[in-house]
Amino acid sequence: MAQHQSVTIVMVEDDDGHARLIEKNIRRAGVCNEIRHFTSGTEALDHLFDPKVRDNGPLLVLLDLNLPDMSGVDILTKLKADERLRLAPVVVLTTTDDQREIQRCYDLGANVYITKPVEYETFSQAIRQLGLFLSVIKIPEAS
Repeated sequence: MAQHQSVTIVMVEDDDGHARLIEKNIRRAGVCNEIRHFTSGTEALDHLFDPKVRDNGPLLVLLDLNLPDMSGVDILTKLKADERLRLAPVVVLTTTDDQREIQRCYDLGANVYITKPVEYETFSQAIRQLGLFLSVIKIPEAS
């Protein structure tokens, strides 16, 4: 029987306040997985494509679309084009609620698309629900 390996959550979010709120509410939902936070797409891609990360274990990506250095759509495209990273679930978590953008992300391989509510308590509740979701999903390991 294969040994269970903990899923690392890679959060790509340039707003530190949103990042803290996301992590806090994921923790409140009982998810204790490692969360690695990156504030730019460049840093996140450098990390994800590092052979020690890319080739060793299951990942889940929380991805904001509006980043200072590149579009989250570009990151999603690169992840889903890679033989090893394409199976990593990607949860788009962004303020963008344009239906064309939502469809585009799903067409590119996003697994979940969540629009960040602007109101604090609604946002907190949405992230706690995401945390519950993360606590029960199964993630394929890289082959």
